[in-house]
Amino acid sequence: MVVKSSVSLREDQHAFAKALVVAGRFPSVSAVLQQGLDLLKQQEADAQADRAALQVLLQQRANGAFVSADQLRAMLAAQPR
Repeated sequence: MVVKSSVSLREDQHAFAKALVVAGRFPSVSAVLQQGLDLLKQQEADAQADRAALQVLLQQRANGAFVSADQLRAMLAAQPR
């Protein structure tokens, strides 16, 4: 379903969107704005997924065994190069 909405654009934003339409990349300025919103929506979903993954990783690390700096250095030194 399409909802009609009124938006205000700066002159440079409108000129850019109009240039994309004139170049044939989009059928209308509305289509340009829709694409921009879809990209922002995807960007937000990606950032949210990254935050969730980081939260899981931090929780796993918090629940894991403590390794001192000396123990970590020894483990790294023992790894083949």
